[in-house]
Amino acid sequence: MIQRLCVIGVGLIGGSMAKAARSLGLCREIVGLDTDPDNLARALALGVIDEGYDIQENGAIGKLATGADWVVIATPPGASLKTFRDLQSAWSQDTIYTDVGSIKGKVIAAAESVFGEVPANFVPGHPIAGAERSGVEAASTDLYQDKRVILTPVATTNPDAVRAVEGFWTALGALVSLMEPLHHDQVFAATSHLPHVLAYALVHMLGRKDEQEEIFQYAGAGFRDFTRIASSNPEMWRDICLLNGEQIIPLLSGMGDELKKVSSLMENSTAESAKNLLVYFAEARDARQRFLNQSSSDIGSS
Repeated sequence: MIQRLCVIGVGLIGGSMAKAARSLGLCREIVGLDTDPDNLARALALGVIDEGYDIQENGAIGKLATGADWVVIATPPGASLKTFRDLQSAWSQDTIYTDVGSIKGKVIAAAESVFGEVPANFVPGHPIAGAERSGVEAASTDLYQDKRVILTPVATTNPDAVRAVEGFWTALGALVSLMEPLHHDQVFAATSHLPHVLAYALVHMLGRKDEQEEIFQYAGAGFRDFTRIASSNPEMWRDICLLNGEQIIPLLSGMGDELKKVSSLMENSTAESAKNLLVYFAEARDARQRFLNQSSSDIGSS
């Protein structure tokens, strides 16, 4: 059992981890830090954490991390460098450290810049779970059930630490995989970061039009489903896009080419254009079905 779990960032991801760990009896005490006093107060009131401090309070991270046998970094990716600096003086070889950021290369680089190399007891991680709502009130005990978690250990990472973190996530109901950090950032630039940027861009464009044409009044379920992720935390997604821009920008360029291709197929109302457009949409539908089939297979084999 984890005696003292320290969660740095008690939002949807960190809060759900804390709630699940408590409900499963995986830890005795949970302490949390957050930059939002109201969110921290709610975390305490809801019983998600037993003790809480403002991250910005001088020495708070070091104070709460000292004596913890597990520390989970659940802050926005852009805060990684500062978080490692705040943890440096309290870093213990007897503690397991992990994070939940969706960018791994920059997090690993931040650890290297502070410690000289990635500490052996730090296991970079990324749970593939989320919701359109943020904050501790959106946290749930089953957020990670049957969800993927990617761990991206490096050459210096202690295999025992990797096994410990893998066991923790498995206990929370997650499906754990290992991946090389750069490959992780490339994969999730395509499957997560790009869709979020597209959703934000679409809503931003239509939001300007809505001021004159009230188009949102007539938007249906398809629009709601497609743009759901545009309700995600803007601060977090700002950081993700800036930190992983090297992988995302080429995909945006490729997306522009795809849109031009679709547009060209629609320009001429000919039988050939209609046939090609049908083939294009059918290929996309079939690709998505392969994804759904693979997702069902993964869950079924867990």
